[in-house]
Amino acid sequence: MLSRHQDPIIAIATAPGRGAVGIVRVSGPQLKVWAEAFCGKPLQARQAHYLPINDAKGEPIDQGLAIFFPGPHSYTGEDVLELQAHGGPVVLQLLLARCIELAQTPHPHTGQALLPELRLAQPGEFTQRAFLNDKIDLAQAEAIADLIDASTSAAARSASRSLAGDFSKEIHTLRDGLVHLRMLVEATLDFPEEEIDFLQKADAQGQLERLQAQLNKVLLRTQQGALLREGIKVVIAGQPNAGKSSLLNALAGAELAIVTPIAGTTRDVVQQTIQIEGVPVHIIDTAGLREGEGIDEVEQIGIQRAWAQIADADAVLFLHDLTRQTAPAYVQADQQIQDSLSQQLPKSVALLHVWNKFDLAPSAQNSAELGSQAHPSHDVFLSAKTGHGIEQLRAKLLQTAGWQPANEGLYLARERHVQALQRVQSHLEIADGHLRTQAQSLDLLAEELRLSQTALNEITGEFNADDLLGVIFSSFCIGK
Repeated sequence: MLSRHQDPIIAIATAPGRGAVGIVRVSGPQLKVWAEAFCGKPLQARQAHYLPINDAKGEPIDQGLAIFFPGPHSYTGEDVLELQAHGGPVVLQLLLARCIELAQTPHPHTGQALLPELRLAQPGEFTQRAFLNDKIDLAQAEAIADLIDASTSAAARSASRSLAGDFSKEIHTLRDGLVHLRMLVEATLDFPEEEIDFLQKADAQGQLERLQAQLNKVLLRTQQGALLREGIKVVIAGQPNAGKSSLLNALAGAELAIVTPIAGTTRDVVQQTIQIEGVPVHIIDTAGLREGEGIDEVEQIGIQRAWAQIADADAVLFLHDLTRQTAPAYVQADQQIQDSLSQQLPKSVALLHVWNKFDLAPSAQNSAELGSQAHPSHDVFLSAKTGHGIEQLRAKLLQTAGWQPANEGLYLARERHVQALQRVQSHLEIADGHLRTQAQSLDLLAEELRLSQTALNEITGEFNADDLLGVIFSSFCIGK
C-alpha cells in the first residue's frame, strides 16, 4: 500500500445499504482540473455546490452536492473532492463508475488523461494518507477506527479524546523529558573526566525518577483505556444445571440462553457483550462440565469447546449449586473441575467462585456459614432467578479486571500501547540502575534511554515500520 501512496484514490465512504445520503470521496494531488471537469463548473474551496450529476451521455444520475478541499487543508492533506448524493447503492455505484470513467478522458488541451492513476482505495487508505501527511499521528489514526467500532458510550467519548490528541500529548510530554535526559547523558560521554559532576549538577537522577513517576501514571491510564476498548472475556463454567445459562440471562438482562432442568441443555457456546460502568464485558456461557456415562457425542464436543473458551478467558466464573453443596457426588465432581482448572488455568486468569440458587438454600443465608472456611468471604452468593447478588458480581468483575471508577477524561488505548509503555518502564528501570553506578555504565545508560524513546515513538508512529502500518490500517473500512 505504501508504495502507491501518491496515486489518487476513490471510494464510497458511507456504509453499505440504503440511506438518505451517500458519500463518494476522492483524494490525491492536483485534483482540481479533474474535479471541475466532473462538476462542470469552477469550485470554491470548502463550499457546497449543488449540481446535477450526469453520466458520459449527459443522462442524469442524481442531483447532489460537491465540496472541494484543496490540500493541505483537508482530511488527508491532499486535494479532496467529496460528492454527496442520495444513498442508494445503485446510485453510488453509478457515481463511482462515472468518476473513474472521467479520469481516463483526455484533457481538451494536452490530450492526456485527466487523472490516469485514479484507483479504488484500499481499507484505511484515506486515514493512512492523513498519517503520512502529518495530519494525525498513529495513535490518533487508531482512535478513528476505535470511535467507529466503539461498543459503549464511554468508549466513544474516550476514543474522541484520543482522536483530539489527549493521549498523544501525554506521550509527547514523556518523550520530551526523555530526550532532555538523553541529551545530558550523551553530552557527558565526550567529557569522561567531568561526567559525574555534570550529571549531579543537572540532577539527572531526579529527572529520571520524575520521568518514571510520570510514566507510571500514563501507564495506569493507558491500561484503563485499553480495558475500556478491549473489555474483558468472562467464561461461566461449572457442572450441568448449576444455573450457568440463567446467570448469563441475568447478567445480560435478556433471555439469550435456553434454560431447562435437563442436564446438557447447553451444547454450544453462547456469548453476549454487556457493559458495566461503560466497560465491555464479553460473557460466555458454556456446556456443563462433566465426565462419565450418558454423554453423547454432541455434548462431548460442547464440553471440549467449553475448555477451549476457559483457556482463552480473562476471568472464569466457577458456578456452584448451593442446593447440592452437601451431595457427595456433586462435591466430588466440583472438586474434579477445581483440580482441572488449577492445572490448566494460567496464573493471569482470575477464578471467581460463584454460589447460585441462594433463594433455594435457606442454610446459605446464615451469615456465620457464609464466613466459614467452606465459603470464603471473597466468594459471591447470588440467585440468578431473583437477581440477588448480581450487582455484587458485576462490581467483582470490574475489580478483578483492574478497573478504577471515576476515570474522568480517560482516553481510549490499545494493548500495543500498553506493551510499548511497559517496555519503556523496563528500560527506565535498567537505566536507573546504570545511573546509580555512575561513570562505569553511562554508555549503557544512554542505550537504555535510546531504547525507551524508540518504544515511545512506536505509539505515535514516529518510526519506519511498514508492516505495522499495514496491519493497523487494513482493519479500517474502505471509505476511511
